[in-house]
Amino acid sequence: MASVKLTKVIERMNLTNLTPEVDVTRIRITQPDINRPALQIAGYFEYFDPARIQIIGYVEYSYMENALDDEQKSEAYNKFLEHPMPAIIFCRGLKPNDLFMELARKYGIPILLTNEATSGFTADLIRWLNEQLAPMISVHGVLVDCYGEGVLITGESGIGKSEAALELIKRGHRLVTDDAVELRKLSDTLLVGSAPDITKHFIELRGIGIVDVKALFGASSVKDQQQVDLVIRLEDWNKDKDYDRLGLEENFTEYLGVRVVCHNIPVRPGRNLAVICETAAVNYRQKQMGYNAAQELYKRVQASLAKKRAEEEEGEEETT
Repeated sequence: MASVKLTKVIERMNLTNLTPEVDVTRIRITQPDINRPALQIAGYFEYFDPARIQIIGYVEYSYMENALDDEQKSEAYNKFLEHPMPAIIFCRGLKPNDLFMELARKYGIPILLTNEATSGFTADLIRWLNEQLAPMISVHGVLVDCYGEGVLITGESGIGKSEAALELIKRGHRLVTDDAVELRKLSDTLLVGSAPDITKHFIELRGIGIVDVKALFGASSVKDQQQVDLVIRLEDWNKDKDYDRLGLEENFTEYLGVRVVCHNIPVRPGRNLAVICETAAVNYRQKQMGYNAAQELYKRVQASLAKKRAEEEEGEEETT
């Protein structure tokens, strides 16, 4: 099961740890969702999921501080904190009272603090956790941002993927990752690719070696992650194979259950792969905007044939 360390959450969200006595290094988050425990503090625990991060905003804090007397606070806090939760985050700079802190230390639950507004912080945390905990696979290929479209270039080793990516970078596009692409499924239709930390911004060119793209071409030539919109699969040219020359029907490939448009591009000397990738990206964008060149050509051919048939029928009527 995918998980993320609580220490990474604290660092990423810039949280203050109010319970340094509690060891947070071993705590891992396994749920991308969060919970606002208003009902639980009120005593209702049906369907309560303690594996989620608990977030307390102004509403929960006001109830905890103002609606309960000391005896009720002790009972409510004990019932709530006895559940093994990964962390409790107080938003808007609201600090829990001494009783809550004492019981949190007793049960070993980290208490964290942020000055951010509750809604905005919650949305940011859920989005980030969804990215970190999303199903992930690693595939062999190169991912580039070409005119804003994520183009994943795949194919056998040595076929020219890195060389095509380097030419695209020189033409002003951005490299996301070379050789190994980490694909994460963020939704049923959204696939995002990124680079492993160890190979980020590096590209391998046979005969030259490892190249640092960011150092050579500047920060504008790289990108940390990119949605995968299009797959270009490079393969050796086979004269006996029929290749799609019209593009009337889309071909798809699938990663983690997400379907992505795929083009099989034959490779032979003299073909400029970078220009082909650029054209494929722009053509994909045109289709997303509602214009399909293949369908437009088909309509023109059909209209031309219909016109010829009409002219022939008119000529036959004049003859008779």
